Amino acid sequence: MRPHNLKIVLMQPCIAPNTGNIARLAVATGCSLHLVRPLGFVLDDRTLRRSAMDYWPRLKLTIHDDDQALWDAIGNQRPWLISSKGAQTIWQATFTSDDWLIFGNEPRGLTDSTWQRHGDRALRIPQTPGERCLNLSTAAGIALYEALRQIA
Repeated sequence: MRPHNLKIVLMQPCIAPNTGNIARLAVATGCSLHLVRPLGFVLDDRTLRRSAMDYWPRLKLTIHDDDQALWDAIGNQRPWLISSKGAQTIWQATFTSDDWLIFGNEPRGLTDSTWQRHGDRALRIPQTPGERCLNLSTAAGIALYEALRQIA
């Protein structure tokens, strides 16, 4: 795998096992993981640690206090919103090694302020019409590996 600087962002994640699985994904792919508060669990949650297993100590983790702190950290770099409401598919995007992949939380998705700021940068993962959206950790894996495939 080529060196890269891809970042995964979870906006107000609610389900500890999903976040643990994504943390494991981040470590296995050399990504950093950014969590935006409020979180729906505490970081020492047993189910979070169980999902991330022994990967947690190697995780490059940043926690942002709110949306604005995240946008300050992103600065001039390029964010992609990954949502079932995206106008384009992940296959239509051209990813670069410094991109930020931003995911909403499990029950509500992305915040209104995030949509207002970068709704034009929303991508979706194609799926059968009328079906519920994918599990958050599954969606993160699909989008991340498409980005990695493109920059490899």
